[in-house]
Amino acid sequence: MGTPEFALVSLNTLLREKFDVVAAVTAPDRPAGRGLKLRESPVKKAAVGAGIRVFQPEKLGDPGFVSDLKSIKPDVIAVVAFRILPEDVFNIPPKGTVNVHGSLLPKYRGAAPINWAIINGETETGVTTFFIKKEVDTGNMIDQLKIPIRPDQTAGELYDIMAVKGGDLLVATLRKIEQGIVVVTRQNESIVSRAPKIRREDCLIRFDLPAKKVHDFIRGLSPYPAAHTFLDGRMLRLYHSRISDLKIGEKSGTIVTTDAEGRWQIACGEEGCITVAEVQLEGKKRMTTAEFSRGYSIRSGEILGAG
Repeated sequence: MGTPEFALVSLNTLLREKFDVVAAVTAPDRPAGRGLKLRESPVKKAAVGAGIRVFQPEKLGDPGFVSDLKSIKPDVIAVVAFRILPEDVFNIPPKGTVNVHGSLLPKYRGAAPINWAIINGETETGVTTFFIKKEVDTGNMIDQLKIPIRPDQTAGELYDIMAVKGGDLLVATLRKIEQGIVVVTRQNESIVSRAPKIRREDCLIRFDLPAKKVHDFIRGLSPYPAAHTFLDGRMLRLYHSRISDLKIGEKSGTIVTTDAEGRWQIACGEEGCITVAEVQLEGKKRMTTAEFSRGYSIRSGEILGAG
């Protein structure tokens, strides 16, 4: 069960390792693009290509879907980047329903663990497999794998690494289930942290914060949904920041200068500064700051901020 590219990696890994994938459950096709053509999920495309039966229920508790799922008699359900399952579904397989989660549980329970780990400046994260139960992301853990977070790594870069590691960990977990040698660990409720879904309004940059916090915020939301500010009342998304060595006293959000490669130096709190290499103005394509400055006449002293 899964929908995006993150889940696709696990599906491909299971197929490569010769597991008998009897069905794939993914999101219904949705209209997308200017022509609003129906778009299939990455998991559906791969499953169809591999000759695997595909279910796309609008509601996971639909009696017809539950009946169909029971009829194929899965030993295990593997869930990767999917929706919250009702008990009628996750209780079907006799050997349990396993979830792959992108954090070292019980830290960062929720929909956006990769983003929040970077935003909060963590230097380490990981993937966890656990048996699903009713309360989201709270089930007994089976396996964990730690993954370092580099100082300038973006959420997108970490996502790609964790997708591969998650697929490998899922295989290791399923082998243990297959052999009957699973040992579970209860989650420590005293160290729980949350990673809620990120909304558009959560992506506004606060340049009054220290440079490291601003940098972590930008890379934690890059490339999607992307941290943003405003330029002349229009939304401006920022990508690929670095912490600058400059110490300045300009107003937070001021573009202090551009370096030799056209990257912007932007003032932050506590006299700190970040360097930004890529931006995207609302309604325009993503481009380097050097390209943007040539077309928009950006000047030193320009102040970014709320629209």
